[in-house]
Amino acid sequence: MTRKKQIILPIVILLVGAVIFFALSSMKKPPEEKPKVDNTPIVAVEEISVAPLTLTVESYGVVTPKYEIELVAQVSGQIVELSEKFVRGGFVTKGQILARIDPSDYQAALIDAQATLASATASLQEEVARGKVAEEEWKRIQNASPTALSLRKPQLAQEKARVKAAKASVLRAERNLERTYLKAPFDAMIESRHIGLGAFVATGSNIGKMLGTETAEIRLPVADNQLQFLVNQGEAATVNLEGDFSGQKQVWQANIARSEGVIDDTSRMSYLVAEVVDPYGLKTTSDVIPLRFGSYVNAKVLGKELAMATSVPRHLVNKDRVALLNKDSTLKFVDIEIVSQDGANVIVANGLKTGDRMIISALDYPIDGMKLSLAGEDVDLPEADVNEDAQIASVKD
Repeated sequence: MTRKKQIILPIVILLVGAVIFFALSSMKKPPEEKPKVDNTPIVAVEEISVAPLTLTVESYGVVTPKYEIELVAQVSGQIVELSEKFVRGGFVTKGQILARIDPSDYQAALIDAQATLASATASLQEEVARGKVAEEEWKRIQNASPTALSLRKPQLAQEKARVKAAKASVLRAERNLERTYLKAPFDAMIESRHIGLGAFVATGSNIGKMLGTETAEIRLPVADNQLQFLVNQGEAATVNLEGDFSGQKQVWQANIARSEGVIDDTSRMSYLVAEVVDPYGLKTTSDVIPLRFGSYVNAKVLGKELAMATSVPRHLVNKDRVALLNKDSTLKFVDIEIVSQDGANVIVANGLKTGDRMIISALDYPIDGMKLSLAGEDVDLPEADVNEDAQIASVKD
């Protein structure tokens, strides 16, 4: 009996262990399968559009009048009249009377000069008559030839000189009388006035300062290597000026009038001078935004025309190459010809065509021919096991 127990007990224990093992095995869950992922870099692209393009050269400057003068008194006297427009900021037209100096003394001087002229003219006529009498008397004398003095020619010349001097005095008196009127020499805006009604001014006294409103000028500094992008070094080129007026951005059009022809010693820049006709719009009936003197403006000088070109962000260019996405979703580097730089972009003339997809994402290790995925497209996951972490390129905002 004891021997049977010794044989049966181990068998029972083995059976119970087997039952427990199978029970536990049936309770164990199978391992979860990891989702299959794709480690192909995802990129964003921008479609290239190639079209005719006008090169521009950027510059800046301050608007100044082409003509500005200090108005001075040419005669002395008391100010007896002032125009209402002869004030700071007033607009005046050519020939308009701004002020008048007391003309009394100059009117008297003119009368005196006219009287002197009349006296000299009478003396001349009298001397002419005397000369004729002397000539008639010498005709009756046959044995001698008359001299210039006997014919009173020196006296006649002296009287003629007196008449010329008297005429000059009249002209001088008339001019001084005319100068009692202080007139605007051209269409202008008054920048300052230094006299008042009743003030006494001496010859040469500063009356005020005037800024011509017919034409405004802007000196535009241009780097010497930028002149190659302009036709005829910018001569007669069109310029778009951008500035502020009443807190809003405005654009005015100007034209290059001339080049100063030298390189500035300090800035090492060449200067082009742009002109704007009637900057305050005084000669037009339509509403024109005035381009005020002293305004700071940014300028774009229009240059050469390119038959086919496009603009590319400068940071996407590496060693004159850009990355494109082929139709088979592979990366391809293409060589480009950069013509000029336009701010944060570069102008490309050759190497790209309309429809090319330029990669604008940042790739850690771009390789020509590498497989890429386009952002927003469904990707077929590979059947083979792949790494759990997918490489995703950062997309430019």
